[in-house]
Amino acid sequence: MNNLLKYIQSRISLTQIEIDLVEKCFVSEEVLAQTKLLEAGRIERYVYFLSNGIVKGYQNIDGKLVTQHLVSEQDFFTSLDSFMSETPSLDYYETITDCKLLKISKPDFELLQENTTFWSDFVKTVTNEHLSGKLERVKDFQILTAKERYLKFITQSPNLALNVSVDNIASFLGMEPQSLSRIRKQITI
Repeated sequence: MNNLLKYIQSRISLTQIEIDLVEKCFVSEEVLAQTKLLEAGRIERYVYFLSNGIVKGYQNIDGKLVTQHLVSEQDFFTSLDSFMSETPSLDYYETITDCKLLKISKPDFELLQENTTFWSDFVKTVTNEHLSGKLERVKDFQILTAKERYLKFITQSPNLALNVSVDNIASFLGMEPQSLSRIRKQITI
């Protein structure tokens, strides 16, 4: 819980009453590696904060699993459209490593939104951070070569580069695993 509170307080100030409410609304969970947290076709019931571990988010597009999210420690993740609209998700979320999660249900999410002044601003801040990251990723696909995307990835996310399979990294970076293997052989780290 301390990781979550530090994350929130790095963006928004909290009163003790608000801290108590956050502690009441988030539930801690430890999950083993290769555990599916969400499957396509199901409604997302939680927003997760990843305290420890690595999670991937992917979709099955025409029979091909496409990794769209690699989530490392100290970050939020969810199938946002599904969570907000309570409609079936297109996403899968699965743990890559053993993970420690904090999760909040939709009723508790709404309770924070209705009973605090900070929650809406905090959610907006985190959503904007994630949106900026997605826009940068799209721009990278447009202007960077595969090698440049990989070099940027290992520079910005060394923990992911060391702990995620070549297949998942390649999918996330929009290339075939064989191409990534060739790129990795060219690079001395």
